Amino acid sequence: MEKTTPPLREFFAPVRALFVGDASAGILLIVVAAAAMAMANSPLAAEYFHLFHGALPWTPIAKLNTAHLWINDGLMAIFFFVVGLEVKREWIEGQLSTNEQRRLPILAAVAGMGVPALVYSFFVWNEPARLLDGWAIPAATDIAFAMGVLGLLGNRVPPSLRLFLLTVAIVDDIGAVLVIALVYTPGIKLAWLIGALVTVGVMLGLNRMRITSTALYIALAIVLWYLVLNSGVHATIAGVVAALTIPMVGNNDNTMLERIEHAMAPWSAYLIVPIFGFANAGVALAGIGIAGIVAPLPVAIAAGLFLGKQVGIFSAIWIADRIGFAARPHNASWPEIWGVSILCGIGFTMSLFIGELAFPGYRLLIDEAKIGTLLGSLISAVVGFTILRMTTGHPADRSARPG
Repeated sequence: MEKTTPPLREFFAPVRALFVGDASAGILLIVVAAAAMAMANSPLAAEYFHLFHGALPWTPIAKLNTAHLWINDGLMAIFFFVVGLEVKREWIEGQLSTNEQRRLPILAAVAGMGVPALVYSFFVWNEPARLLDGWAIPAATDIAFAMGVLGLLGNRVPPSLRLFLLTVAIVDDIGAVLVIALVYTPGIKLAWLIGALVTVGVMLGLNRMRITSTALYIALAIVLWYLVLNSGVHATIAGVVAALTIPMVGNNDNTMLERIEHAMAPWSAYLIVPIFGFANAGVALAGIGIAGIVAPLPVAIAAGLFLGKQVGIFSAIWIADRIGFAARPHNASWPEIWGVSILCGIGFTMSLFIGELAFPGYRLLIDEAKIGTLLGSLISAVVGFTILRMTTGHPADRSARPG
């Protein structure tokens, strides 16, 4: 006899999903973003902005004289370190370890970065030239946020689509890191950069010698971060580079990289990223008004995230499948692929981060970039979830549906 799900249990399934699996980190980000916006537009707004942007009474590093700078240049280096660990593991022995596995995610991620940049540029082409500096803002996908929304659907979504979204977001992160390193680096101080390169060389030497002292690698990673911070390259790049030097397998075949990743990933997802979100998502709408919300910059970012992402990624998958370059995700229908393509337009963490780098010293533009990021991400989350909720079925029904 076929089992049926009690109506009450089915009704509350999305509520249960908030607290388990993929959804929890993404839901936390939603709550944090809402809290930041509420604080920035409340009687406590002055205290909120002073907390992060007010000068610290004391700091061990003169360049980092506000809590906001410590979060964006310090804590986020740890976030990028975890991203680097995940990328290396997936590339060597995970879901990106073979050419066949890499083809579709890389193609989709490249299209999912290029088309949003073109859409953004179209909307700001006749605006002041400085706005073109933000072309990379809608090019990034937030892994935690997107996977969190997908997690609300439970097991209605085929595993192949979850894997596809995760791998596209990972490749997307690689692209975002390269953009930050190559585009948003205003000037290089050679002596500091040489010191950073020497430190990387030492870490790679330790890797080749299969030395697996976690404390030693972490100490050198901190040194590398300090050198990169003063070199002109954004300090968070040190996190990725340091992660790539961590051995996959050390003495006695212990997986050092996975051990560090598993230890640090929860701290990154549930502490560092929420702190970053709370410090960066708040925008005082009173000083911007409706005109600021529909200004060219936020409209361009929102359009890039919502329209550019889905057009770029869905088109890349469709073309790759049609010409035989790479097959679409197994057991997934085209409407489901469309829904996941829209979810890739959730760009919260990376987009906010790049927005800060794109318009240094232009507070109004940074705030408008935040509004565009939040609007584009929210629309992508709601529309993507709705389409997937309408087009996905229960596992028992999936075998009966045409692919």
